[in-house]
Amino acid sequence: MVRPCGLLTRLEEPVPLKSISVTLSICEFVAGVSATLNYENVEKTPLEAFFVFPMDEDSAVYSFEAMVDGKKIMAELQDKMKAHGNYENAISQGHQAFLLEEDKCSRDVFCCNVGNLHPGSKAVLTLKYVQELPLEADGALRYVLPAILNPRYQLSGWPEDSCLKMKTPVVPLEDLPYTLSMVATISSQHGIQRIQCNCPLSPIEYLGDDKTSAQTSLADGHKFDRDVELLIYYNEVHIPSVAVEMGKPTTEPDCLMGDPCAMVSFYPNIPEAQPPITYGEFVFLMDRSGSMRGPMSKQDKSQLRIEAAKETLMLLLKSLPIGCYFNVYGFGSCYEAFFKHSVKYSQRTMEEALRKLKLMQADLGGTEILTPLKNIYSGPSIPGHPLQLFVFTDGEVTDTFSVIKEVKSNNRRHRCFSFGIGEGASTSLIKGIARVSGGASEFITGKERMQSKALRALKRSLQPVVEDVSLSWDLSPGLSAKMLSPEQTVIFRGQRLIIYAQLTGMMPPAEATGEVCLKYTLQGKSFENKVTFSLQPKTDANLAIHRLAAKSFLQTKDMGFRETPANDKKDVLKVSIECGVISSHTAFIAINKDLNKPVQGPLVRRDIPRPILLCASSVMPRGGAYTKASSSYRPPASRPMRSTSYYSSMSYQQNCYDPHRSTISKSLYSLGEHPSRDFFSPMFVTHIGLNKHQALGDHRSKKKCMFLKKTSPEMARAHSSTSTTNLETHHTVFGDNHLVQLISLQKADGSWDLNEGLAMVLGMSLEDILAALPIQDGDSSGWATVLAVLWLHANAKDMKSEWELLERKAVAWIHIHAGSVMNVLMRAAIAFLKSSVDPAIFVL
Repeated sequence: MVRPCGLLTRLEEPVPLKSISVTLSICEFVAGVSATLNYENVEKTPLEAFFVFPMDEDSAVYSFEAMVDGKKIMAELQDKMKAHGNYENAISQGHQAFLLEEDKCSRDVFCCNVGNLHPGSKAVLTLKYVQELPLEADGALRYVLPAILNPRYQLSGWPEDSCLKMKTPVVPLEDLPYTLSMVATISSQHGIQRIQCNCPLSPIEYLGDDKTSAQTSLADGHKFDRDVELLIYYNEVHIPSVAVEMGKPTTEPDCLMGDPCAMVSFYPNIPEAQPPITYGEFVFLMDRSGSMRGPMSKQDKSQLRIEAAKETLMLLLKSLPIGCYFNVYGFGSCYEAFFKHSVKYSQRTMEEALRKLKLMQADLGGTEILTPLKNIYSGPSIPGHPLQLFVFTDGEVTDTFSVIKEVKSNNRRHRCFSFGIGEGASTSLIKGIARVSGGASEFITGKERMQSKALRALKRSLQPVVEDVSLSWDLSPGLSAKMLSPEQTVIFRGQRLIIYAQLTGMMPPAEATGEVCLKYTLQGKSFENKVTFSLQPKTDANLAIHRLAAKSFLQTKDMGFRETPANDKKDVLKVSIECGVISSHTAFIAINKDLNKPVQGPLVRRDIPRPILLCASSVMPRGGAYTKASSSYRPPASRPMRSTSYYSSMSYQQNCYDPHRSTISKSLYSLGEHPSRDFFSPMFVTHIGLNKHQALGDHRSKKKCMFLKKTSPEMARAHSSTSTTNLETHHTVFGDNHLVQLISLQKADGSWDLNEGLAMVLGMSLEDILAALPIQDGDSSGWATVLAVLWLHANAKDMKSEWELLERKAVAWIHIHAGSVMNVLMRAAIAFLKSSVDPAIFVL
């Protein structure tokens, strides 16, 4: 038997897709992308090829064309059902046909069909899109070329015609039969400071002395093991601006594409409120599906996703304000809640949450997020405490539109802050639920820390709400602005605001200018930002601003092929087809009618394989798709402590265990899991609210306490809760991560107790710390809290974003409980620690 030649799948089928080449052009904060797919049929029979690939949710795809054996065929954007019918008719008649569509269940997955590719024939397919680039906290503009499409958890009953239902073959990275190349050009009038990439690049070439332009390319050999991510730093990104783009004069009346279109970008200078608000209901919804057992990235010593999640939750719990309400949910095929309803934040409830957090694993199967969301929304609202929802997931869920619809239907009672974890997280899900609820979204990839991004979102949620947001225009007589973007109701400090408007009426002479003004109120004070701009529109052959404006409109109306209301569907179809921007209700179709050769028998189907990462394959059952598991609720209950040893609990995940992973995760594993371990050695003894002599006396008699606790469990249980804390809530330290240890010792009210754990972090003996207490018989907690705050500033300054909120809580506690002696404690602590930290850190 003659074996087939060329590149093969695991089933030894030739793969018609040979390469993907991308041309990227970034101007200011707009990216224009042209992606080319090169196909060749090396078999002896006609083929029909299917390629499923990821696309960022914000991409406005506006062009699709085919070049077949030298002939160019432009695709037409049609109603999706009509396009499917035309494609099937063309194939049946022997024509070549090409179909590009957005998946019916998720906006960030596309499918490209190549029909009737004859033996020896070559086809070059090119799709083009434009995209706004998000602004990172450090001022970087972020462009991501998605290369990873993780398996999506599929509920039974979802439509068979979803792209995600295709039995797409998966192959190891080293066997992937097609290549990826990318060439990038970046330009900004303000000058380029630097460019970073998570993948190897060719040497970056800067053009001009002022570095307003740069060129680079992706190094050969990209293995599809990660998304390609560019971070672009301009010399200035916070300058408000307005760009006006000329429309197409040949379009129909009242068409968006016919009139000039304005793109307004604001960077509101919203002051930080002091102090932040201390109320709210904070619900943390954490993905506990099997895929969360994978690493955060392919980097060596990368933290496991579930371990980073647990550490993040600990930081969030420590940073909450006293008096708020909170709860923690874990979801997979079923879901669990720490409490039946949200509880008031206190030392007791925080400790109980930390005990449950200690036991949390990625053990709940698939990714069914809709059921726990409905449970959260069905709960009664707490008067005076608006709901703030934090969702953490690697985004591997099928029907994102149903989830987005559920969040949108509850957007008047809450805000949602969403976090996409690892490579391949669904941008449609993560961005969609944040957008419809007035929240914010973040993606954590590579070496980025989930902890810092989550704490930044919590800080945003603790700021007062900006109210009475309005936009007014001052334009030439006879000219008016029609808003295309949804009404802006929420603005966060440090956030960029982009608004699109259609300019209708008589355009003025070239020298005319206009003005746009953003107004809002914060805590009763009025603010406004104004921008003056030229009314002379500029031409762009690709009509990038018009396409982005259309995409902005579609994102507010298009809730998916099945979820969009009838009235909105009519608007979606009109704008999508008029502007040439694809939606879930439209598809690009190209037919080559010149090639009319009869097909001998049925077309041979070829599904283009996609790469699969180790972290995704390790949690997939045989067959490549998740099996359906019933979605159910597990009531919150105090689980019995595991009887397995610390070491056996490590071997439970031996394939994933990394000895360099986070210290908090190791301590969470270890606490209470080894009955023979000496939990009452000096580093575990705690002293709560003791004065100098009480603490020192207890420390000197610790051996007697250790003996009693080991030999008399009844006495240990009877020990007053006012003199000891539950040791399960204090995490031991393995390695040298003293920051995590210090934070784990903080109490809910922001204070620290003077104990061996704190002494170990400070690197001093408890006796020496007590001896340095400047006030005879003074409360040791005030002294301990001042020392802890100083240590944070002196030793963890580069991690400030992760501890800033809990540090402010500590300083507020010092002012309330040690205000009369604060200066004495502060001066003594600085001298004792030989610190150069500015005492101004203790100012509220």
